[in-house]
Amino acid sequence: EVQLQASGGGLVQAGGSLRLSCAASGFTYDDYVMGWFRQAPGKEREGVSCIRSSDGDEYYADSVKGRFTISSDPAKKTVYLQMNNLKPEDTAVYYCAADLPGYYSFSYYMRPGGMEHWGKGTLVTVSS
Repeated sequence: EVQLQASGGGLVQAGGSLRLSCAASGFTYDDYVMGWFRQAPGKEREGVSCIRSSDGDEYYADSVKGRFTISSDPAKKTVYLQMNNLKPEDTAVYYCAADLPGYYSFSYYMRPGGMEHWGKGTLVTVSS
C-alpha cells in the first residue's frame, strides 16, 4: 500500500519561505512521479509542481515558476518543495501526490486528480 506523509506547512508573512516534505512508502517501482497540488478555499485543486524519478524532469505551474523549487531524494523516496517569496495567493492546503509508473506526460499527472495516490494535506497560510 502506497502511503504519503507530508509535512512543513505553517504560517508565514508575505515574502517569506517554507519547505514542504513528502515521504513515500510502499512503492513497487523505482519509476514514479511525485508532486504537489494545492486547493485554496472556494477554488478547484490545482497542480503546483512535480518531478519524475526516471530523468529528474520537473514541472511547475506558471503561478509558481521562479519562486518554488521541487527536489527529491530517491533513496528516501522523498520530495521537497522549497517555496520562496510567498504571496497571500499561495495560501492553500497543499497535497502531496504520486503515481507509478511515471511515463505519462506532466499534463496528464497535473490535472486535478491526475495522480493515483494522495497524502493528507498540509496548510500553508501567507499573511499580507
